[in-house]
Amino acid sequence: MTTRAQFTAESSPTGDFVRQPNRFNGRISTSSQSAPGEGPDELGLWPVEPGRYRLVVSLACPWAHRSVIVRRLLGLEDAISLAVVDPIRDDRGWRFWLDDGHRDPVLGIEFLSEAYLRSDPSFTGRVTVPAIVDTLTGLVVTNDYPQITVDLSTEWAAFHAPGAPSLLPADPAARAEHDALIADIFRDVNNGVYRAGFATSQESYERAYADLFARLDVLSERLEARRYLIGDAITEADVRLFTTLVRFDAVYHGHFKCNRNKLTESPVLWAYARDLFQTPGFGETVNFDHIKRHYYATHAAINPTLIVPVGPDPSGWTTPHGREPLTD
Repeated sequence: MTTRAQFTAESSPTGDFVRQPNRFNGRISTSSQSAPGEGPDELGLWPVEPGRYRLVVSLACPWAHRSVIVRRLLGLEDAISLAVVDPIRDDRGWRFWLDDGHRDPVLGIEFLSEAYLRSDPSFTGRVTVPAIVDTLTGLVVTNDYPQITVDLSTEWAAFHAPGAPSLLPADPAARAEHDALIADIFRDVNNGVYRAGFATSQESYERAYADLFARLDVLSERLEARRYLIGDAITEADVRLFTTLVRFDAVYHGHFKCNRNKLTESPVLWAYARDLFQTPGFGETVNFDHIKRHYYATHAAINPTLIVPVGPDPSGWTTPHGREPLTD
């Protein structure tokens, strides 16, 4: 038996949640043949121009949160401006209601869907963040969230702050291990919580639940004797895992029924997550108010009352994590 889906177009006949593909996959690249001020070249590559592009995010969304953290870690705040949407989303999609006049002050639009439809008038899918919008034309360059953060590391390197971290391993073997790891994390953890939460059959939910906690157990074992997922420094893989872990007890444990245990009941992962939270570029980008209001007040198929829980108490995130010796 299946039940009503939160997103009907992304639910399979057997009750699986099947995430829609990213509609816009342009890239901002140093390889672009376009001159400054021009649009994409024949390969869909836009020119790298500081101050030209606007990164649109929701502080509630884990996919968007990745780009906020990477932008902060790399010191790209002056090169790429940031627009933050209201955490409450209705049928019209993400809205700029946090801004004066309910319009983004740079793009001049009320809903991100306006940029989507300007870019593709036939678009009928779900409007997603993060999205990078060209401020000269109002067109969406990309909503390809995995590629966005990789390109911030590679294509925008000339504008990184002095001493910015290298989030992608330079060694080919380490990079291959890194990319395989983030694929596992995406399938079973990042998207796994959604596969559980948006499942519309018991069988689909239980498969996602099992995959999620099996992967978390593997990751916990991996992190017992190492501070970070790859090597002795933070990488993109840590960013991608963090944005799910930081939402786990606040929304995924209850709202998405990922309730074998809380993050705070998993000693290794809880200490690891606190370590990252207390690292500059991570904790200050977390907004638990936005996170809870978005999930609980917009997913009416899952939470019909739209009541937003008061807890959990976030003060534990700043307690000592004790993981420093792992990199000594």
